[in-house]
Amino acid sequence: MDNTKRYERLRERYRNGDLDRRTFLGLIGAAGAAFGLHTPFAGMARAQGVSQVRFDGWGGVVSEAFRQHAFDPYTEATGITVVDGTFAGADEYLAQVRASQEGEYNIAHLSGVFDYARYVGFDLDVPLNIDNIPNMQYVMPRLIEPYRLVTPDHLSAVPYNYGTTGIAYNRAHISDEEAREKGASLLIDDAYQGKIGGWSDWRTRVWYGALQTGQDPNNIEDMEAVWDAIRTHRDLALKYWASGAELMSLLAEEEIVVTEAWSGRVYALQEQGHDIGYIDPPNGFGWQECLFVIKGSPVEACEELLDFMLAPETSIAVAEGQNYPPALDPQKVDLGDKIPTLPAFDPSGTLSGLTFANPEYWNGNEAEWSEMFGRVQRGF
Repeated sequence: MDNTKRYERLRERYRNGDLDRRTFLGLIGAAGAAFGLHTPFAGMARAQGVSQVRFDGWGGVVSEAFRQHAFDPYTEATGITVVDGTFAGADEYLAQVRASQEGEYNIAHLSGVFDYARYVGFDLDVPLNIDNIPNMQYVMPRLIEPYRLVTPDHLSAVPYNYGTTGIAYNRAHISDEEAREKGASLLIDDAYQGKIGGWSDWRTRVWYGALQTGQDPNNIEDMEAVWDAIRTHRDLALKYWASGAELMSLLAEEEIVVTEAWSGRVYALQEQGHDIGYIDPPNGFGWQECLFVIKGSPVEACEELLDFMLAPETSIAVAEGQNYPPALDPQKVDLGDKIPTLPAFDPSGTLSGLTFANPEYWNGNEAEWSEMFGRVQRGF
């Protein structure tokens, strides 16, 4: 029996419930045919001296999901080790990549098309051979299109997941009705002074400052009003949080009762039994994340890992682990029972209900706005 037939039989047993996911991944890894992985291709990568690929992401439950459901089974199938690092902020990580030796960093779990555009702008992209990533066929076209606008002739990344930065609130202190009524203004309500949190990210602060002043975040006309709203939030807030782990801890320990938050992290808190509500206000911050291959990387091995990670069983397992919907088109792939319950999930696959940042607009204002936020954060 060849590997393809063996894979199909294992996949049928998995879908019939005869195998749990971990056993399924282990068996296909041993078979060397994981989700369309071509064993000779992996052998070629190793023959070229590729023994490991570095992957950098956001840490926490996200990294745990990648390790359990993607990296370990990939290593079983190919013999190539995945070394995973973490970062707390996109700006800090980009600075590290730019200061590194070419090839030191390989794949990054980047947030937003504006990050993709920034890496391309610094000549850090590499053309991928999409023929080596056949599982791209399952990705929502709506998530691919924005990258094509930045690099019309090639892709240096594959879309992987999406979510929102909405508003999380403790239902013991704030009702669902109050949250829906006040929306973004809930974050500058002096009734909750000292119990408000916020992400120490200039884009998020400016985005919510725009919402709090009744403006379009992708076409702000009165920046002074936005900075005033940011100052108001700063003065009312207990603190800015810097990571998903810190966000979850602040909410779980009830040090704060309201903050903007990442949809998947809120779902994780709800799974743990915390009575945390979540809303996306009008024009709330929608985002997508990609797996970006950095210039100087072993491209063939990276393409193989990307294809493995996009395979439906792998992608669904990671999505269920990290609580963010995958980039897979729900009109093409059965995403199971949990994913349709996640915040921000769009069953149509069009994502028409989400507002994404305009990369040209936000990157064009990055230098001025990030510097100004740094001054505001220090008390200016």
